[in-house]
Amino acid sequence: MTPDPDVVVGDDGLARPAWAAADPLLRGYYDTEWGMPVTDEHGVYERVSLEGFQAGLSWATILRKRPAFRAAFADFVPDKVAGYTETDVERLMADAGIVRNRKKIEATVANARATVALRQEMGLAELVWSFRPEDTPRPVRFDEIPTKSAESIALSKELRRRGFAFVGPTTMYALMEAIGVVDTHLLGSHRRGSSGIWAA
Repeated sequence: MTPDPDVVVGDDGLARPAWAAADPLLRGYYDTEWGMPVTDEHGVYERVSLEGFQAGLSWATILRKRPAFRAAFADFVPDKVAGYTETDVERLMADAGIVRNRKKIEATVANARATVALRQEMGLAELVWSFRPEDTPRPVRFDEIPTKSAESIALSKELRRRGFAFVGPTTMYALMEAIGVVDTHLLGSHRRGSSGIWAA
């Protein structure tokens, strides 16, 4: 049998995708967080925010800066970030610990306000999870993993309608992967099916 180049068996004997095999930070994130269900407002808002900042950058960059992001954005408590003013935006633009992109910073504030407003109906987490598909991909190789779906396109459209920004279909698919709405762990990975949402 030819070894799968997209799956790497670590020194612990566990198989992971190549992107999660080398860097200890990514490996820890993959083993303990990525793909596990996140169903609370605070958790989903933080991940929407970080996925927005990741657009055009590597996830490793965002993960290394996550402590600084949490400090800068009041631990991503929506009610606190919703109260940020232009003065706060300028303060954040001077914060070398985060990604200093004005549009992304302003989007994070706008998304906090939209998150608070959404409570009147269903809440951010419930809205995102309402776009869970009937089935999930079962990729063997990395190139079989989708970058967007009909559901992520629809979720993006709905969030934009409700005042969210930096929530494009690809970014929303990455969110859906990260919080367990879909399971795109490679079939050969030790994490496949670990969310308890989808069968392996």
